[in-house]
Amino acid sequence: MPKEYRTIQEVAGPLMLVQGVENVTFDELGEIELANGEIRRCKVLEINGSEALVQLYEDSTGINLSNSKVRFLGKGVELGVSGDMLGRVFDGMGRAIDDGPEILPEERRDINGLAMNPAARSYPEEFIQTGVSAIDGLNTLVRGQKLPIFSCSGLPHNNLAAQIARQAKVRGKDENFAVVFAAMGITFEEYNFFVESFKETGAIDRTVLFINLADDPAVERIATPKMALTCAEFLAFEKDMHVLVILTDITNYADSLREVSAACKEVPGRRGYPGYMYTNLATLYERAGRQEGKKGSITMIPILTMPEDDKTHPIPDLTGYITEGQIILSRELYRRGIEPPIDVLPSLSRLKDKGIGEGKTRADHANTMNQLFSAYSRGKDAKELMTILGEAALSDIDLIYAKFADAFEQEYVSQGYLGNRDIEETLTVGWKLLSILPRSELKRIDEKFLDEYYGKY
Repeated sequence: MPKEYRTIQEVAGPLMLVQGVENVTFDELGEIELANGEIRRCKVLEINGSEALVQLYEDSTGINLSNSKVRFLGKGVELGVSGDMLGRVFDGMGRAIDDGPEILPEERRDINGLAMNPAARSYPEEFIQTGVSAIDGLNTLVRGQKLPIFSCSGLPHNNLAAQIARQAKVRGKDENFAVVFAAMGITFEEYNFFVESFKETGAIDRTVLFINLADDPAVERIATPKMALTCAEFLAFEKDMHVLVILTDITNYADSLREVSAACKEVPGRRGYPGYMYTNLATLYERAGRQEGKKGSITMIPILTMPEDDKTHPIPDLTGYITEGQIILSRELYRRGIEPPIDVLPSLSRLKDKGIGEGKTRADHANTMNQLFSAYSRGKDAKELMTILGEAALSDIDLIYAKFADAFEQEYVSQGYLGNRDIEETLTVGWKLLSILPRSELKRIDEKFLDEYYGKY
């Protein structure tokens, strides 16, 4: 039986100081028993000799210093994991909130997990089809990769997240594929949108949802992505599934870190965020990957809204260092009605060349990808020149490139949130657009592919 303490010294907001404790460790879970028998949970944030500073998961209203008791449970926060979690909705602490039966766990796991040994990692190199041309064709997602989406407030990143969660699949082989979706600090309206979106298409059957609402405690928000990743690790490495983890919104997670850090009076770093935020984000992102000798894999798409649309803000900046590229959403494309508004030029998938080509997508994929990037970039330059100098100042070939850029945005990037294109269809649309340009301009494509595809669509 855990030892009980009646030595609560003070309560300040979400923090509580307990004196005279013994053998209590950092991050340990505790319970506070109020005079009326109500139980509230807390976790240890700091140990100083015989004093423990704990963070409350619920609010501190009604805690009486003299007749409330504290017990420390000798373990961290755990999640009971099971294959039956698929198709279920949980709150940020892993409790079922979908009116279904309680989960009977196959095992209980510490949500902090264990870092994956770098020597035991195998290289990400298998294509995952999201059904979104701007990702599959130009910034390909590879199994085991971490590819964040950088958005701005007010842009429809939730629609894109739901679209990828519904459509993503591993091609060819009949392999188990699952999605673990964790939402942090979202409104009830957004929660409803995600659940209904998955139910409508039947994607909920292969999805596990962890939902932390905006009015839930900050400390719970910090636990939510860890819950999701613990579930994903079990499904991937025990059940041999290929798991896509979508985390939205990392900005809310980082703001909760800042809130807890400020409550603890820690020395702030850039923009008030704690100095350990880089390490903290890395402990999340680095749980994705593939392991030698294990069939399953974890691929991760973290989504974050850049405060003030600023790519140099600490959250996107640190995320960019840890992950393998980024998909950037553009406010300008959104205003012009492009759906999804993916800005392909600053977007990047550092592993795209590993997941494309013969046997993975198609032999002409790399050539067409490079040519589309090049042509779109030149087309955008031509359009800017046209804005400054007028159409008459452009050469005939520049006018063709400007026309190509418009067609590229309208036909290739803009496919709506219900459009699900397989990679063959994406490549076909690419060739159709490249046929706008004279063959002599397609210098990045091998002649044999030009003979086979140019002008055929």
